[in-house]
This record gives sequence, structure tokens and C-alpha cells, in this order.
Amino acid sequence: IDQLAAQHPDKPAAIIAETGEQVTYAELAERSKRLAQLFRANGIGVGGHVAVLLDNHLRYFEIVWAALRAGIYFTPINWHLGADEAGYIVRDCGAQALVTSARFAELMGEMKASVEPLPLRLSIDGAIDGFEPYEEVVAAQSPEPVADETEGAWMFYSSGTTGRPKGIKQPLPGARLGETDGMLIPLMRHFYGFSDASRYLCPAPLYHAAPMGWSNATQRLGGTAIVMERFDPLEALRFIEQYRITEAQFVPTHFVRMLKLSEADRGRHDLTSLRAAIHAAAPCPVEVKQQMIEWWGPKIHEYYAGSEGVGMCAIGPEEWLEHPGSVGRAVSGIVHIVDEEGVELPTGEVGQIWFETQTRFEYHNDAAKTSEAWNDRGWGTIGDVGYLDDEGYLFL
Repeated sequence: IDQLAAQHPDKPAAIIAETGEQVTYAELAERSKRLAQLFRANGIGVGGHVAVLLDNHLRYFEIVWAALRAGIYFTPINWHLGADEAGYIVRDCGAQALVTSARFAELMGEMKASVEPLPLRLSIDGAIDGFEPYEEVVAAQSPEPVADETEGAWMFYSSGTTGRPKGIKQPLPGARLGETDGMLIPLMRHFYGFSDASRYLCPAPLYHAAPMGWSNATQRLGGTAIVMERFDPLEALRFIEQYRITEAQFVPTHFVRMLKLSEADRGRHDLTSLRAAIHAAAPCPVEVKQQMIEWWGPKIHEYYAGSEGVGMCAIGPEEWLEHPGSVGRAVSGIVHIVDEEGVELPTGEVGQIWFETQTRFEYHNDAAKTSEAWNDRGWGTIGDVGYLDDEGYLFL
């Protein structure tokens, strides 16, 4: 981030689509260094933990970069959660700091027992009882990098559909910021053509893994992330034209809502700048994807992965038309389909999806769930079910 700030200090690193508010690379680098200093001043060292409860706010990015450059685990919290669920995540992840905004003052009051013990509590855009003013205390810090700068890591929480949300904890990279690209950036470059010229539209909440992860990766590549405060189908089309979006990421529900627009609205905006529309997060109905390809042309790409990072499949538009309904072939890890006894199944038979992988993770504070996610061969699973065809294409 510091190298990018030196190369093109005034280039926008992120823009809020609706308002045009932006943060440049120079501003992002400086603010993240000041916040990293504040973390250290409050005893939050390498391996420490910060939680963030914000809507799609421009400050989100400097908080992420501060954690990543200070060797800290970073947990985004879904702001739609109630006080009990959000408070549970704050406690369970072992947060030493919480950053939120005055918009959530009432929720913070309801979470008082969970947030009061934290050494550092910061409020953006106004006051919250018991919280320090973010802008004031960050501005008072040194703009120099912390002496022990090292790369931090995300710790996302699962959706909690089968009980309490589970923290997905991976080892810290153990390198200085920018010394390793990880898995995502080479994939974004190779499959979707991301570069420093990318203008990436993020229409989804930043507390989810893909919206934040891909926005951050766009910035690592020197591009610009354009973030919608909330999704609206016609506004999304308008922003593609207005900001000359080159890549965007959606979920199937976004496609469904855009397809429900009238023919007049569908043709209202120039979408020719868009080179790749990527979707994931849920199975996409075959007819929905067919209609999107008919509308936007062969630009619709799909991948299948999880926050756990055990593996990834991907499929391009032409491939998908030959294998409709597939989520692609493995581009990270090796896919195996097994039965309930752990016996590998032949092509075409439905079973649990496992990835043979070098990536390791654990479910924080849940040894039993972690054990269930790994088998004696070192393969990992996130519990989904599917089958492989005779060319190695996965179907969920």
C-alpha cells in the first residue's frame, strides 16, 4: 500500500458510488499507519484482534489496512445482527478493539456488557457513550509505520445457520505486508484480468468475505474499488456506466433483481466497459444465468469457494454453456466426492465435497467443528454436497 501511495498518491483507492466520496492511496496509507500506531499504543500487538461493525463506509478500508499492516486479526461483524449475536462475536473472537459509527449507538448500548471490557472503543461520525472519537484519536497518532510491521489476517465468521457463528481462523502469513500475494490475487489476474486499471464494483456488504476480500485485493493491485452503500438493480447499472466499471461481483439474487427490470430500464445505461461479471456465494439457477449471458454477453464468470479457503472451483461463460449448472473445475486444491463412511465415490455420484489442500484453518474455540472439517487424509470440507462429471466439473 505504501508503494502504491508513492506511485500514484492522488489515485482513488475507494469511492462510495452514491456520493462520489473517495479516499486516495496516499490518504489510505497515512490513515492506516496512524491507526496501526493507535492499536500498538493500546497494547494490541501482532496476533491481536480488532472487530468492526460498520455499514459500507469509506473508513472501512483504512481500518482493514491498519490491521493488515500491524499483524492483527480483523473480524467484520454483520450490522444486521442483534445485540446478542453481535456481542457473542465480539467476545468469542477475543477482540481488543471495536470500531463502529454513531449510527449504531443504540446497538452499542444494548451490547454494553460485551464492549465495555475492550481496551479500545472507537466511534466514527459522532459520539457513543463509552467510545472515543475515531477521527480525533487517529489524527493524533504518528504517520510512521509501526516498528514490527507484519501482515495480519481476516477472521470472518460463518453465517451461523446451524448454531452459533464460527470464527474461521487461519495462521498469520508471517511476512511483511505485500511480500506475499496469497491465492486470490493471482486468480483475479489470471481468470478475470484484474490490474491497476481495474474499476471494481462492490454492490454487497463489506462485512462479507468476498466483497471485502476482492475490494482489498483490487487495491493491492492498484485499482479502484467502487462500493455501493446498498444494492439497487437500476442504480447498479447506472454506476457501471458512470464509473466505467471493468469488473463487478454479484450474487444470484442481484441477477434476479436486475432481470426483473423493464426492457426500457435494462437498456438505459451503457455497460460496454464491463469486462467480467463474477458471481458466487449461492447456486445460480440455470435459467437465470442463461438470461444474464443473453443480456450481457459472455462476461458472466462463476466461482465456488468458502471463507475457510480450502479450495476453489471456477468456470467461464463459454465453459458454462457447455456444462450448464456447473460451478467449474478446481483451480485451487483437488476435489474429492465421498460418502458418509468417507469412501471416495465414482463420477456422477452425489456425496460430500472435500478438497485436498495445503491450506489449514480452524474454527476458533471449537475443536469439535474443526475436527469434523478435516479427515485423516488431510482433506478439508465446508459441508457442501455435489458430484463431478467425467471432465472434472463440479455440480452442487
